[in-house]
Amino acid sequence: MPELKVGASFPDDVAFTYIPPSPERDIKVCGIPQKYDASKEFKSKKVILVSVPGAFTPTCQASHLPSYLDNKAKLKAKGVDHVVVIAYNDAYVMSAWGKANGVTDDFVIFASDADAKFSKSIGWTLGERTARYAIAVDHGKVVYASQDDDAKSIDQSGAEAVLGKL
Repeated sequence: MPELKVGASFPDDVAFTYIPPSPERDIKVCGIPQKYDASKEFKSKKVILVSVPGAFTPTCQASHLPSYLDNKAKLKAKGVDHVVVIAYNDAYVMSAWGKANGVTDDFVIFASDADAKFSKSIGWTLGERTARYAIAVDHGKVVYASQDDDAKSIDQSGAEAVLGKL
């Protein structure tokens, strides 16, 4: 599958693994990983899929994730149902990352793109890891898709860039 372009349908058979958010904020408390059927979910919602090279890594933690958490109200005002943050990390690490950042609801979902399977399928990787990119999907159609060329930049994949295209 080539990289996704604006106007294309989000592909079928894309799934991630995640642990549903809970009010429990203790990162030492683990839930049970579940399948998140992105293809099915994205057909009926407006979703921003945000990929980062790794949970808790400097740019991801200091600026990329905060750009979405700080713009939650603006994203909701644009009709966004969910922000799905994916990384190469497993579902346990992604869940802990969400808890460490105070996320207790399902507006921002932290999921694993295990082995960067999806990211590899669209050609957006950083070595073996997921690259830094954002894809906005509105009821199954891609309305924005861009990858940052510099792994330390969020110029294309941060919330401000995506909001400007919604």
